[in-house]
Amino acid sequence: MRKMLSICCSLLLLSLHSGELCANPGLKVRITQKGLEYAKEVGLEILKQNMEKEGFPDLTGHERFGLGNVKYNISRIHVTAVELPSASISLLPGSGIKLMIGNASLTIDMNWSLRTWMFKDSGRGTVHISKVFVTAMLSTPLDDTGHTSISLTSCRTTSGDVDIKLNGKTGFLHNFFIKYLKKPIHRSLVTNSCPNIRAGIQLIDEDLRSLNAVMQIDDLAEVDYSLSSLPAVFQPFIDLDLKGAVFPAGNYSDSPYKAASFTIPDQSDSMLYLAFSEYFFQTSSFAYYTAGAFNMTIAEETCSYFNINTEIFGSIIPEVAKYSVTPYPVMLKLMSAEIPVISLQQDSFTLEIQGSMEVLAVLPDSTTQSLLTLSIAANTSISLNIFNKKLMGSLCLNRIQFSLAHSNVGSFEVLPLENILSYILQTEVIPSANAKLSKGFPLPNLANVTLTRPHITIVQGYVLISTDVHYKH
Repeated sequence: MRKMLSICCSLLLLSLHSGELCANPGLKVRITQKGLEYAKEVGLEILKQNMEKEGFPDLTGHERFGLGNVKYNISRIHVTAVELPSASISLLPGSGIKLMIGNASLTIDMNWSLRTWMFKDSGRGTVHISKVFVTAMLSTPLDDTGHTSISLTSCRTTSGDVDIKLNGKTGFLHNFFIKYLKKPIHRSLVTNSCPNIRAGIQLIDEDLRSLNAVMQIDDLAEVDYSLSSLPAVFQPFIDLDLKGAVFPAGNYSDSPYKAASFTIPDQSDSMLYLAFSEYFFQTSSFAYYTAGAFNMTIAEETCSYFNINTEIFGSIIPEVAKYSVTPYPVMLKLMSAEIPVISLQQDSFTLEIQGSMEVLAVLPDSTTQSLLTLSIAANTSISLNIFNKKLMGSLCLNRIQFSLAHSNVGSFEVLPLENILSYILQTEVIPSANAKLSKGFPLPNLANVTLTRPHITIVQGYVLISTDVHYKH
């Protein structure tokens, strides 16, 4: 039972530590009825497998009959078959999750022994328990520390028929004494089922709390997937609002952005929906800008396709050619002047970058001389894909504009430089950025769960991922 509930709860509690409640989320997660049904089916199969492997404690005691007691001992209890023909999992708006298992049956092998004042016997036996019904209610309240927890609010187990067949020496008395074995078996099933479920829920809660809601993206940034409000349970789905904010690694100061309210459409074709708002990507831009990730230096030795030197610039700017008859290597320093601007529109994810490019000559003594500085306005598009539970991006340069900000080599027309500088950006800067983007952003942690057939849709204000899931145990 614990494994089954673990899957349901893993889908439900994608993050476990509440942040500032009631703030607008950067990430919305929706678990549909289809997702819960899948969790139920996988969980029931795991439940059957575990019950058939699990050992059970011995039952020892006595029952009164006639003029004395029947002392019994039931040992080496082993489940040989489990049938779960009817089970359902449903969402109760404002309450939580209702799990029902109906008309279940178990077949058990065991050793038994009976002893009275007039005889004793022992042997092997088979027990068939049928018409077992379990109803459990789960909720997700806040604990004393303000963290979200998972708890069992109510549980009920009933069982109908217990059929026992005994093998032993005094077979003619078995039918008379079987009823004295039925009672402890029935009592043990009814009284222990719900406490065992509750204990399992508590262990799941402890396991889930050990998961870290803050995940490392890379050396520069971390993402916070803590809850920003309590899970909202509706009849067709569960919604979770997660903080969904990216911070510079080790620095959890607030970004200059505030998350805007947004609503994802009512869809149920997939098991799971994840909607990353513009705020999520804005905080990503801020975090990496703060860490200096948008700054880059291109030198002659690092240029992949051709050597950049003063001769190339001297053919366009006469003053540069006067530095030396022998060409000097050239270094390009690119810096972002402000936080790059993210925009999400229908089928469009753009990144606007305002920055500068300083061109420096590297002199023979390894010092540098600034030649000129250009202002840059670049418009890029980002395409998204998912691989290995990570959201990955690829940058494409749409257009770029250069203007002269400062010159130590006199006045000149910038237009003749644009082709060569654009080529350098396309062949050096964009591939370098894409190599970093290919490392991806980790999606919220779901242990042992992989996404299947994920689909990404970009709409105004957010990116929607619709996906099914596969649980591997």
